[in-house]
Amino acid sequence: MIQISDELNEAILSVEELDHILQLQHALFPRVLDDADHIGIINDLCLAAEKLLPNSVASVMLLSEQSRLLNVLSGPSIPDSAKASLANLKPGPFGGSCGNAVHSNQPTFVTDTYTDKRWSDLRKVAVDFNICACWSMPIRNKSGDAIGSFALSSFEHRAPSEFHRRLLVVCASIASIVLERQTKELLLKKRNHQLRIMGNALKQAQELFLIIDAERKVIEASQAVEPLCGYSPQEIIGKPLNDVLAPCYSTYFIERIWSQLEATERWQGEVKILNSDSQELVQWLSISQTEQYEDDQPSYVAVFTDLSEIKRSREELVQALEYDQLTGLGNKGKLMLALEIAEPDASLLLLNLNGFSIVNTAYGIDFGDRLLIAIAAHLHQFASADRLYRINADEFAVLLPKHADLEGQIISIRDYFASTTIDVDTLNFNVTFTYGGAANTNDLLSKSLQALRKAKRRGKHNYHIYDSDQDAPDQSQRMNHIEWGQKLHAAIAEDRIVPYFQGIRDNKLGTINHYEALVRLVDDEQIHSPFHFLPAAHIAGLLPTITRIMIDKSFAHIADMSVTLSLNITEADLNEHYLADYLAEKSEAYGVSPERITLEILESVSADGKKNHIKQLGALKACGYHLAIDDFGTEYSNFERILELQVEQLKIDAKYIRNITKDRTALEIVRAMVFFAKNTGIVTVAEYVSDADIQAVVESLGIELSQGYLFSEPAPAITR
Repeated sequence: MIQISDELNEAILSVEELDHILQLQHALFPRVLDDADHIGIINDLCLAAEKLLPNSVASVMLLSEQSRLLNVLSGPSIPDSAKASLANLKPGPFGGSCGNAVHSNQPTFVTDTYTDKRWSDLRKVAVDFNICACWSMPIRNKSGDAIGSFALSSFEHRAPSEFHRRLLVVCASIASIVLERQTKELLLKKRNHQLRIMGNALKQAQELFLIIDAERKVIEASQAVEPLCGYSPQEIIGKPLNDVLAPCYSTYFIERIWSQLEATERWQGEVKILNSDSQELVQWLSISQTEQYEDDQPSYVAVFTDLSEIKRSREELVQALEYDQLTGLGNKGKLMLALEIAEPDASLLLLNLNGFSIVNTAYGIDFGDRLLIAIAAHLHQFASADRLYRINADEFAVLLPKHADLEGQIISIRDYFASTTIDVDTLNFNVTFTYGGAANTNDLLSKSLQALRKAKRRGKHNYHIYDSDQDAPDQSQRMNHIEWGQKLHAAIAEDRIVPYFQGIRDNKLGTINHYEALVRLVDDEQIHSPFHFLPAAHIAGLLPTITRIMIDKSFAHIADMSVTLSLNITEADLNEHYLADYLAEKSEAYGVSPERITLEILESVSADGKKNHIKQLGALKACGYHLAIDDFGTEYSNFERILELQVEQLKIDAKYIRNITKDRTALEIVRAMVFFAKNTGIVTVAEYVSDADIQAVVESLGIELSQGYLFSEPAPAITR
């Protein structure tokens, strides 16, 4: 069986991302099971993947067994001229992403096809068809050999997120299953054809052959009857055909077979036969009328092809789609099917395992898997197997019957695990959960997830039960996000995301030589600040795209100037690990040295201290970029982390500066911030300096830099 999760780590995706993948699987796998046309399925797979990565096209290339060259099997959005350019592609280290993926049998992610040496042989194709980035995943057969590739080709330079990596794995796995099924179907057709022309080799055939006379009785049987059914050929000769078939078939069904034979001289279909142990065997039966005997009575050849292995593979596929392979519990897809037929008053409880990532880090993933298996076994105390599910790496679900006491169930589970140790190997654990649930409502899963998120905000070990009066989403806010999301996509496509520049005054020299690039969206000649569209950009995953645009346009603007510049970067940018390469590329392209650039990060990013974020920021600083903490004072400040990062600027949040002349508390907080900064050699910047009185206090406190409308309003260009 082809394993869907071969390439997957236990990385936890968001619920929305998992839903996208599950919806894709839910849409395509029924067609796989129904033996739909394989090209149609793969075309729809490509189109579905394209919807999950805007501004891209998806394709499947297949490796010829004879020539060992790659050709495009499917690319519904790719022009024929592009397919022709890729014809007979030889797998190799310079054969693009797909050529590399098949050659190495490993995923290949190229973020810049114009410069990456792996695209050396296909550079003209990249330029001609605007392929800026290409991510390819090998499609493997059941032996693990690469037989093709599934690729997402992007019309912009970018690296895949964890979600897109998982999407590529899932799509490659689905393509593998479809191609494997097609191979088996072609083999089955070939076998039937061969068997029809090998009547004189009846006794040596591997399939079960029966010759049936006009009285519907077996008059000859191949030797295959013995290993298949446990009977000798002599034991089956003389029996009517309906005695060979399983007893589940009615007389009406048998008569329909013979009626069609009389009308068309042929019948085929799936049937079951019995072996000597009364075990049912699934077969594909093909009956054809052959030469007639001297008495002019017709005879028939019945060929039985064993489908048991195919059936088992199909059942294994269903098992893989609906059940968690680690714990044996139903997975999220199985839960969604169960919710469709659940009682009207049913309840759903979600249990998020606290601290599971720490266990994985400390003891290893294999140990973490054994812990999950043990926890699943203990959860059977509270529900039958058909009501328990594992829906995420560290998340379980319990579907409760109607009128269940949801809060009572939470307390029972919490008390049980508080007093019960989980034994794994030689170690003992007391595990805890955070709980979210919903009862007596539609859309149980979505509302339970909302409840779980609310419980998590209160802290670990808490629980929350969905309350429609308190927890119903703000529809106006939702519609606002949708509206701005649409505007954002259009603005990006039409190049209407632009930088505005605001000067930052040196309070010692009284001059402005440093600017901050601020993002703006141009729409119908209106200029919109990020206050309107950044929340929607965050939800839509567009923050890295916006940052790339800002870096490119800002570098281009200051290329021939002597000014220095600040740019904002986000946690989403750090999560995608592209900044170092992209900044280096633009620095070289525009001749802007890293020493001229200050990268501003929010205080929350520095305080979180994620290892990969700290490592990236340290690497950027080593390249010459300066670091600043933006909106300092809005979050919990991790002063140790600030010192570790060797931050050079603290930008004091506007809420303190704007009130500094009339709020004694604000003044003292700013004074403390300046004291800390001066003692650690960090420059301070006052944001939102709007009048001379504020500036006077700022200067009296010794704040080195001022930013605000008093000195400079944001403008589309820097004028010197």
